Amino acid sequence: MKLLSIQFCNFRQFYGKTPRLMLASGDRNTTIFHGNNGSGKTSITNGFTWVLYEKFSAAFAAEEQLVNKRAIAETPLREPVECFVELHFEHGTIRYRARRTCRAYATESGVETGDSVLNLQYAREDGRWRLPQEPPDDVISRILPESLHRYFFFDGERIEKLMRDDKRSEIADATKALLGINAIGGGVRHLREVRKALDNQLKGIGNPETKKFIKQKQEREAQVDKLDQRTTQIKEELAHNSTLKHDLNRQLLELNGAENLQVQRTRLEQQHQDAVKRIQQLRTGLAEAIANHGYTVFLGEMTQQFRGWLNQRQEKGELRRGIQRRFVEQLLQHNRCICGAELHPGSPGFENVKGWTQKAGIADVEETAIRLSSQVDEIDAQAEAFCQTTQQQQQELLQLGQDVSGLAEQLESVKEQLRRFPDQDIQELQQRLDQLELRTSELNQELGANQQQRVSLQRDITQLGKQVDQQQMNERKQVLAQQRIAAVADAMDRLQRIQDNFEQQFRQSLEERIQGLFRQISFTPYIPILNENYELSLIERTAGRDQVVAASTGENQILSLSFIGGIIDGVRSWSQRQALVAPDSSTYPVVMDSPFGSLDEMYRRQVAKSIPQLANQLVVLVTKTQWRGEVETEMSDRIGREYVLRYNSPKPDCEEDAIERFGVRYPLVCRSPNDFEYTEIIAVEPENF
Repeated sequence: MKLLSIQFCNFRQFYGKTPRLMLASGDRNTTIFHGNNGSGKTSITNGFTWVLYEKFSAAFAAEEQLVNKRAIAETPLREPVECFVELHFEHGTIRYRARRTCRAYATESGVETGDSVLNLQYAREDGRWRLPQEPPDDVISRILPESLHRYFFFDGERIEKLMRDDKRSEIADATKALLGINAIGGGVRHLREVRKALDNQLKGIGNPETKKFIKQKQEREAQVDKLDQRTTQIKEELAHNSTLKHDLNRQLLELNGAENLQVQRTRLEQQHQDAVKRIQQLRTGLAEAIANHGYTVFLGEMTQQFRGWLNQRQEKGELRRGIQRRFVEQLLQHNRCICGAELHPGSPGFENVKGWTQKAGIADVEETAIRLSSQVDEIDAQAEAFCQTTQQQQQELLQLGQDVSGLAEQLESVKEQLRRFPDQDIQELQQRLDQLELRTSELNQELGANQQQRVSLQRDITQLGKQVDQQQMNERKQVLAQQRIAAVADAMDRLQRIQDNFEQQFRQSLEERIQGLFRQISFTPYIPILNENYELSLIERTAGRDQVVAASTGENQILSLSFIGGIIDGVRSWSQRQALVAPDSSTYPVVMDSPFGSLDEMYRRQVAKSIPQLANQLVVLVTKTQWRGEVETEMSDRIGREYVLRYNSPKPDCEEDAIERFGVRYPLVCRSPNDFEYTEIIAVEPENF
């Protein structure tokens, strides 16, 4: 999961819509939020966890008061006030847009807040937004499980509580979830449910409610008609936008001073389009290769067993060539051997020749075995060619994905230059293009969501039609269910053995990584130990004996950071080794609120130096006091984005405060111009980095 941006609307201290806050990645993978206590740092951290999991940290007070007080005060009674957090992120080569929304209503007796609703869409390289087939919560938990969110989005001053005794079982479960071991356990649990369903199937099925099914079918058909009408409208507007975009680009070319930038943008857009088209072609080819030859990679053990069986039979002389069974039977029928001797039933010569009928029959088996041997060789050759081809295609896909990201960054740079161009006409044309692209993106999102909804409705219509016509009580299904129950029990046993094996291998490698990170940060000689229950403790090795050490608060904080870093590094390495044809998606962010509060100067320096290396992406929220000195020195080279939280206080005599960044003074606390308490998010100018 790579975080791209986050936006707030009427969420806690943030009145109205904040700007879309872009988050750093790559070589400069760190985003810094500066803010005083009470300005909204904890709200930002919890914004991530709320939009993804509807969860809050222990430091997040008054969870029920999510909607901004000023927005509620300015809205008439019983009129809804919308509050949302929208997060854009990538996983693998897929981009996701998650928005969680809730509404509050001011009434005569107070404020009523409704339940939150999560909307999730995804897009591939073509930019078309779609709704996932699975529930949004399932998709997000598959990327970064809910049980792990406290280890990736956390309050640094309370991080040591992750190591408490009552949290150890949670740590074990979280580790298994991130590795994917819990997916196997989920498979076992799913199979249990399947077995229950099969048992219920044996009891028979109730009568169908035909009228209800017909009504539901007609309702869905009406919804499909409405979606088709809206799809037509969207496509017409998209076509109009495409024409308008072409005209605006032509006008930019005609204006003096901007023609070079416009030519550069046209070239980059064409390269971006070509790269996306090639990615789509490779995906299609990869899917065809998997469909046609993917099965061959699972037959290696069977082909080896066949060759072993064939070699054993040949070494024992059980497979021979030469005499055909039919030839021997003809000799016995004519009572004469090939040497000319007579063969009488019951005589020794007759019995000897008769014995060759069994030996001659094996020749047919040998011929069949030889034919199978050549087919087995062909299967192995196909498996090797399949692996080489898919690996090459996957490498090209990864390279093209990087190219697409690079081209997108170059395009954004060109657009930014046009936005800041001295000529006002050029600025206005670029602003119109930005608005047009934003509207086009919104339409594509709606189009993708509508298409996915139409597929779902059409599936319901088909199923309802079958339910109307379906006959109840099928004996054949009952027999089949009994066979499936036996197969389910066998599958559950096999999956459990696989899970135990994976868990043991990962735990051992995780312990080694935790120990390495702890040594890098801590100056103590203590050694972290991770036992089979994922219980993490510190020991001191003296004279060949291990003694358990009572870790201090600071040591527990460093131990927690080492644990998180060890998990991320271990799963990243594990995912890369286990991937066959899937893209590498082992990228994980860490969002930390006040990570340096309880540490002394030496540990603050070591932690500041180490945490940008713990994860592929880092978001840190700090006060001015926490930032200055050794923390700023160690982290400055890794900063890619930086923001300041400007708190507007309604107190007439509030003490104002500010922070200086790159020679520019950014207010941290100032007098509110409208007697309301709220926070604004100000971006530190990117050219200053």
